[in-house]
Amino acid sequence: MKDLTIKDMLIMSRELWEMNKDKWSPLEPVHARNHFLWMVGEIGEVLNIIKKCGEERIMSDVNVKAAFTEEMCDILMYFSDILMRYDINAEDITSAYVKKHNYNMNRDYETERIKFGDNL
Repeated sequence: MKDLTIKDMLIMSRELWEMNKDKWSPLEPVHARNHFLWMVGEIGEVLNIIKKCGEERIMSDVNVKAAFTEEMCDILMYFSDILMRYDINAEDITSAYVKKHNYNMNRDYETERIKFGDNL
């Protein structure tokens, strides 16, 4: 299988939503907050795997890595649902991501660390 693009993820998310639109919330911004909350829940599940199994088992045990990867996919799926509800398309998120990456490439993290403490 080829690499999945943001556009692919959004298409797949819409396809799943279309199949369940009679049971699921509309693609409107007001409903995105629940998807944020559910995404945070999935982040908690990822953290539980890290806490219970540790990085070494994630990297060496195929079953643990598969469970970790599945939870990471759940995060991406909720992320896609949120993008759809705010009408953010693949080009929008790609442009913002590249802009933020370029900004970060030129940041002076050491100066920020000293200025703001070791919290970075």
